[in-house]
Amino acid sequence: MIKIKVLVVDDSVFMRKLISRLIEEDPTLEVVGTARNGKEGVQLVKELRPDVVTMDIEMPEMTGLQALTIIMDQRPTPVLMLSSLTQDGASATITALQNGAVDFISKPSGPLSLDLIKVKEELITKIKLAAQVPIRQVFASKRMAERVALEPKIDALNGLSKQFDQIVALGTSTGGPRALETVITALPANFPYPLLVVQHMPPKFTKSLADRLNRITNVHVVEAEDNQLLVGGTVYIAPGDSHITVVQSAREYRVRLNKGPLVNGHRPSVDVLFHSVAKLKIPKRHFILMTGMGSDGADGMYEAKKLGAYSTIAESKETCIVYGMPKSAVELGCVDYIIPVHQITSKLLRVTGVQKH
Repeated sequence: MIKIKVLVVDDSVFMRKLISRLIEEDPTLEVVGTARNGKEGVQLVKELRPDVVTMDIEMPEMTGLQALTIIMDQRPTPVLMLSSLTQDGASATITALQNGAVDFISKPSGPLSLDLIKVKEELITKIKLAAQVPIRQVFASKRMAERVALEPKIDALNGLSKQFDQIVALGTSTGGPRALETVITALPANFPYPLLVVQHMPPKFTKSLADRLNRITNVHVVEAEDNQLLVGGTVYIAPGDSHITVVQSAREYRVRLNKGPLVNGHRPSVDVLFHSVAKLKIPKRHFILMTGMGSDGADGMYEAKKLGAYSTIAESKETCIVYGMPKSAVELGCVDYIIPVHQITSKLLRVTGVQKH
C-alpha cells in the first residue's frame, strides 16, 4: 500500500509530536519529516517531496505565510494551515487560503482536550482530501484571480437602491476563499444587485474573509447581520455557525439568521440559502455553486431551477480545488452554465445585463 506522505511544520515540539501521532494513527498516512520553522519546512519540501504539508502560521525565522509563498512558487504542494481560533489567527488563515493553501485545521488546545478526537478526524480527512487535489490546481491557485484596479465604491445605502429586480446567491466550501476573491474582485463598482454568499467556515473566519474582500474589491462586502436590509452593490457573507435566509416585506428584502439544525453537515448551509432565495417573488434569481466537498447546494439549485431561476452557474472541474458541490448539481441536470472560475463574473454580468465601466 502506497501511503500519503506528510510533512509537519510547527515550532512547538509538543505540537509536532501530537500532530505526527494523530496522523500516523491512520494506516494510510505517513509522517516523512518534521520542521521547526518555515525555513526548514521549505527545504524539506524540496528534499522529501511530501504529498501534503501541515503548516503552522506563527513561527520564528520564517512564518507559515512566508513559507507558503515560497512553496507555491518553487514546488507547489497541497498545504493545510494550522490555525488558532482567534481573530488574528482567522485573518492570517484567510490570507493563506487566498495565497494557495488548500484548507485549514483548528489547532488542538492540548493532550486532554475534549476536541482532540474531532480534530483528529478533521485532520485525517483533510489530509486525504488535500492529497487528491491536482498539483496544477495548487500551482494555478495564486494566478487565477485577475487583479482589477479598484474604482471608487458607490455608497450602498445612498447611491444604490434597496429596490431591485435581481438577486444572486452563491455557495462554496473547500477552495472557496480563493474562488470568491476571483469572482468578487471582478465585479464593477456599479454592480446594482445584492449577492449573498455561504462559505463553509467557522465564526471569526467569515468576518475576516468579509473584511479582506471588502478591502480589495470594488463592491461592498460585509458579514451579514440579522434583519439587515439588502441593498444593491453589496456582498453579504453568512456568519459562521448561522444559517442565512432572505425574507420579503412589501418591496424590501432582509437577511434572517438562525441557529437551526445542521444541513448536509453544515451551518451555514448553501441549501438553506438557495431554498430561501428560490422562493422569493423577484423576477430574476441567479444561483452559483463553486468548489467544495460534498453536495451542499445541489438540491437548492435543483429546486431553484424548478421554481424559475433565471440562471444557474456551476464552476467547472478544471478550476475546482474539490469538484464536489458543483458536480452534484451538474448530475441533477439543473445547471445552465458550467464554466471555469475566472469566467463566472463575466457570465454573471451578461445574464444580469450589467456592463463594466
